[in-house]
Amino acid sequence: MTKQELLQRTKTYALRVIKAVRALPKDDVAEVLGRQLLRSGTSVGANQRAACRAKSSADFLNKLKIVEEECDESFFWMELLVESETLPLRRLEALLGEGDGILSIIVAAIKSTRAARSA
Repeated sequence: MTKQELLQRTKTYALRVIKAVRALPKDDVAEVLGRQLLRSGTSVGANQRAACRAKSSADFLNKLKIVEEECDESFFWMELLVESETLPLRRLEALLGEGDGILSIIVAAIKSTRAARSA
């Protein structure tokens, strides 16, 4: 996957998170969980973009770690939405799957960057 393809993929993920949050019921729990998901889910794309502008391999690695953390945090909020019965799993399955795919790419990039730095 090219840098541009990953940037587009993480941006599309952020847009899908926005749509999911807009579809939440209008209650206090959904509002709080949705706000957290919105923050972390859109941060995945923003921080991937920042990683592409890293000043060094150490900076790149740090920014990738942030992408990893934000992606994982997004899973947490989606899990809470499902487990609190705020949203059925079927509504988030595709988004969880896409987040998992992005996370796998980021983890692989972190591992290869670490390997290159220690070689």
